[in-house]
Parts: sequence; structure tokens; C-alpha cells
Amino acid sequence: MLKQRVFKLASALAVTAGTLSGTAQAADAICYNCPPQWADWGTQLKVIKKELGYSIPFDNKNSGQTLSQLLAEQNNPVADVAYYGVSFGITAAEKGVTEAYKPANWDQIPEGLKDPDGEWFTIHSGTIGLFVNVDALDGKPVPTSWQDLLDPTYKGMIGYLDPSSAFVGYAGAVAINGALGGDLGNFEPGLDYFAKLKQNNPIVPKQTAYSRVLSGEIPIMLDYDFNAYRAKYKDGANIQFVIPEEGSVVVPYVMSLVKNSPNPDKGRKILDFVLSDKGQSVWANAFLRPVRPDAMPEAVKAKFLPASEYARAKPVDYKKMAEVQGDFQKRYLDQMN
Repeated sequence: MLKQRVFKLASALAVTAGTLSGTAQAADAICYNCPPQWADWGTQLKVIKKELGYSIPFDNKNSGQTLSQLLAEQNNPVADVAYYGVSFGITAAEKGVTEAYKPANWDQIPEGLKDPDGEWFTIHSGTIGLFVNVDALDGKPVPTSWQDLLDPTYKGMIGYLDPSSAFVGYAGAVAINGALGGDLGNFEPGLDYFAKLKQNNPIVPKQTAYSRVLSGEIPIMLDYDFNAYRAKYKDGANIQFVIPEEGSVVVPYVMSLVKNSPNPDKGRKILDFVLSDKGQSVWANAFLRPVRPDAMPEAVKAKFLPASEYARAKPVDYKKMAEVQGDFQKRYLDQMN
């Protein structure tokens, strides 16, 4: 059985790699984990095409799939740059699949939000909370806490990305665990919470579910503020974003140059661009907090929840978060399967 599963995984990776090789030949550069519906990569890649002249295809991996693909292709890389949640970026550097590069505006990235050698660096951050389609609640109250989600009233209405694969899912688990009294050395409160939440039949996709929230298929999604604001202000949906009463976390997203990539010079220019004024303004206009705060227009900032609400969202030790991720994922899978 194990051999059969390993063979199937190897075959799937081979097919994926072959497909990506074909894509790579038709593109100027490859970015892993740059899906059009996530963090407004759709707009960012259009702006890169306009400003740099590079055609970069959309890529619908999540952070875990990106890391797995980089490791599988270590001897013959396909991607030039990669984007992922901070813990995956730290792990990628530790596994030797990234290459040190300090892009333009490096000095404006605060300490703690970048690898000292440039193996990874933050481009923007988000805050974990509840992305709620109010119309899809059918008159039920908007939940205001993690505890509310355990109420049978919301059975079948809650979604969260798989924490064993997607970074936002893991970030959500860290947020819940910390809010309920745990820490990065003790995931018992979080694991106990997911066991209870399972009784409410949650929907657990592996990749971004933005359109499923807009359609009402998933009325309540554990997700980032930027997706909720985008849905409210750009797609005109009746959306509320809630930072749960018990608290939450702020999470950076990072990028890296891929080691021995096919187009390293283009990769460096792409990384320079996402930290430029124009690149950072794309993130800001997509309601992400750019790593360079001066790139956040006041008009955009005014659409966020007030600072008093964000005071409940805290940073964590991101290196420690990366170190304990594998153990949490194993325990989560053992408990939920």
C-alpha cells in the first residue's frame, strides 16, 4: 500500500513537472503560488507585464504545495520566484531551495520580517479573522468569536483552508490556539477546538475559496482581512470582516528567489518590483498591509476596521511557528482522520 501511494505521488509530481515545463517555455518567468484570486496576484502580474514586459502565468498552488514542488525539482528547478506564508518561506530556506538576494528597498523591511541574508523577505501581511457573507447567513447573527462557530446554528456554514497543507489554514490554527490559551509549544487548545468544530461539518478546501464565499456556498470563512475587504469594496458583496473577541494573529507573506532558477536575473527584477512603490501600491489597493507602510494610502486605510479592533491581533515568533508546523500538521491529521 505504501509503495503504491509513493508511486502515485511520484507520478503526480512528474505530470505536474511536465506540465509546468511546458508552461515555463511559454513564459518569461515562473512564480509559484501566484493565483489570480489570492492577494490580487491577478493585478500584480498584469502590472509586472506592463512595467517589466514579463509574461508570468498564474499558478494555483498553495504554500505547502509550493514547498513540495521546489523540493521535488531541486535538481532541475522550474520556478524563478516563490511566494508563501512565512513559515513555509523559512522552511524553504532551511531546505536549501532558495537563494539569497536583498532586493531594492531591502533596508525598509523591518527586522524580524526578513532573513538576514535575503533567503526570504516579507512583501505584505494580513490578519486572520472571519470573512462573512452576511446574506448567506439567512438571517442568523454574524459570529463575533471563535466560540460562536461551535454553535450548531452554523452547522455546514463554516469553512477553513486545510491546515495540513495551506498556510492560511495553519495560520488560522495558530490564531485559534493562541486565542484559547495555547502557544507555539502547546497546541492542545487548538486541536481540541478543531475536534469540536468537526461536529459542525466544516468545509475544508485545500486552496483559496474566495469565489465560494462570494457565491454563498461557504458563508463563514476563516481567512484574511484583505480577502474580506476586497469582496466588500471591489466585488460589492454584503461582507463583514470580524476579528474574533478572543484574539487573532498578524501573519506576513514572503517571497524568495529560487536557487538555480532558469531566469535568475528576471527573478531578481520581479522581487525588486514587488517592493517598489508601484508594486507595494498594488498590495495596498488590494487591502493588504504592505511591508513598506508609506505605501498604504489613507483612503484605503480608512476602509479597514479601526485600530482598536486590530489591537486584538498579535504577531508571533515566526521562526518558532515554522519549526513546530510539521508536528502540528501531523497531530491535526491524526486527530481529524
